Parts: sequence; C-alpha cells; structure tokens
Amino acid sequence: MLSLSQIIPFVKFQLDSNPQGYLPKWLLFISIVSLFNSCQTYLSGLELTRRVYENKPLETTYLSARTFGTWTIISSIIRLYGSLFITESHVYQLVFLSYIVALFHFSSEWLIFRTCKLGKGIMGPFIVATTSLTWMYLQKEYYTGSSW
Repeated sequence: MLSLSQIIPFVKFQLDSNPQGYLPKWLLFISIVSLFNSCQTYLSGLELTRRVYENKPLETTYLSARTFGTWTIISSIIRLYGSLFITESHVYQLVFLSYIVALFHFSSEWLIFRTCKLGKGIMGPFIVATTSLTWMYLQKEYYTGSSW
C-alpha cells in the first residue's frame, strides 16, 4: 500500500509510462471529479443529486444519494486503475464496461423510469459516458495492442 506522500509520484510515473495520448489523463480527470461528486453525496445533502433526478426529486432520499455516491466511488476507482494501467486489456475492458453501466443507468432513468429529464442534470453523465465509450472504443488497439 502506498503512503500519501508516495501517491502523486506513483501516479505521475504510471501516466508517464503509458503510451502517449490524452485518454489516460481524461480517465484520471474523470476519476477525480467523480470522487468529489461522491463526497458531496455524503456531505452536502440532496441538492446536487436531485438535479440529476429532477423529474422526481422527492424519490431521491439521503439513502439513495449515499448509495449513488458509493456506486460512483467504485466507478471512480475502476477508472483510476484504467488511467494508470491502460495498456492492460482486462483493465481497459473493465473501465469500458463501467461506462456502459453508467450509460444504461442514466438512460433507463430518463427513458424508462422517468426520474430524469433531458437537461443540465443528466447531460454531464451522458456526455462523459458517450465521449469516454467512443474514445475508448476507437483507441483500444493503440493502448492495449489488441482489437475488439
């Protein structure tokens, strides 16, 4: 296990060891943003989570917000590993699948369960998931050496 003082040099070394390109940096950025998003679900109440599920905000409870935050932490860890070990095919595929799950969740909440409406609350997750999936699909062979 790395100590806190070892984390930044380790991350920098891993990113520098990866093939050139912005995808690992993007995954790291999204991972960090997701960690902050997760923290807000535990600390700041329901306001931000209810923006995502704005069609039915009263269905968003403190419990569901924390559960969503926990799910987001797990996704963030997966994407962090993806940014650091992007050349490992199984890690790459796991990150890709995490974005498929996210896209499925938000799409089903919008189209099936109607808790979300197409607006600023859900556009962030849609843009991040579709951008990441497209980018990862197109770049898999470059980073892992194997095609789909």
